[in-house]
Amino acid sequence: MGEIDMKKECSVAEVMSIMEAWAPKRLAEDWDNPGLLVGSPARRVGKIMTCLDVLESVADEAIERDCGLIIAHHPVIFRGQKHLRTDLPLGRLLQKLLSRDIAVIAAHTNLDITEGGVNDVLAGKLGLRALQPFMITDTGDSLGRMGETEAPLDLCEFAKAVRDKLGAGHVRLVRPFGNGKKPVKRVAVCSGAGGEFIDKAVLAGANVYVTGDVKYHEARHAQELGLPVIDAGHFFTEQLIAGVIAGRVSKELARRGYEIDVREEQSSADPFEVI
Repeated sequence: MGEIDMKKECSVAEVMSIMEAWAPKRLAEDWDNPGLLVGSPARRVGKIMTCLDVLESVADEAIERDCGLIIAHHPVIFRGQKHLRTDLPLGRLLQKLLSRDIAVIAAHTNLDITEGGVNDVLAGKLGLRALQPFMITDTGDSLGRMGETEAPLDLCEFAKAVRDKLGAGHVRLVRPFGNGKKPVKRVAVCSGAGGEFIDKAVLAGANVYVTGDVKYHEARHAQELGLPVIDAGHFFTEQLIAGVIAGRVSKELARRGYEIDVREEQSSADPFEVI
């Protein structure tokens, strides 16, 4: 047998079908905006880039790499737009993408919820086992995950392990009032901003909750409920999905007979610095 003649370009629509099979849009929350947000499904691409956020630096990297498609977790267009001003950041970014014919697909809460998506990847990165649903959405799907550590761990040591495994540099630890020395075993995780789900973590039987973007009063509420919370930041609880998207899409395109360059972007970083 001779070598298989791999196709060098695919349509954006073909990539959309791969993402839809993995993270169907029906899973997305009502307020969300996933799917094809910039460009045409008929656009042919030979190089694809994946990212968490479609920043201007990410667009510049896509241009430099000659990528025709960006697959992002966060939608580049989220709220209704009443104008498209190119002297403002979003308008300037969209102008840059459109002028270079770069399409953008987003998979947001549907990718948080789906099997093998952001929360499964986060839980796996933290070494959690026996994963199960953490909270159920209105559609009957699971947002967040609950799992167990291999052995009971000291809270502070577990927080340090979360920091190191996510490459976060630092995390914020909320110690509960009274019983902060209880060992860590059952862990709830919710990628991104999950402070609003602290009550659900308690009801699910978690003895620690890992998420990001926890507000002051949410932290106080967790203390009162006796739930330790580890805030590892929005960026670090979700950034790891960009590489997973790249690997999954690349593998499926190859299975379909395409030889497409699919890579994670390298230019973005957490917007917060600790001084």
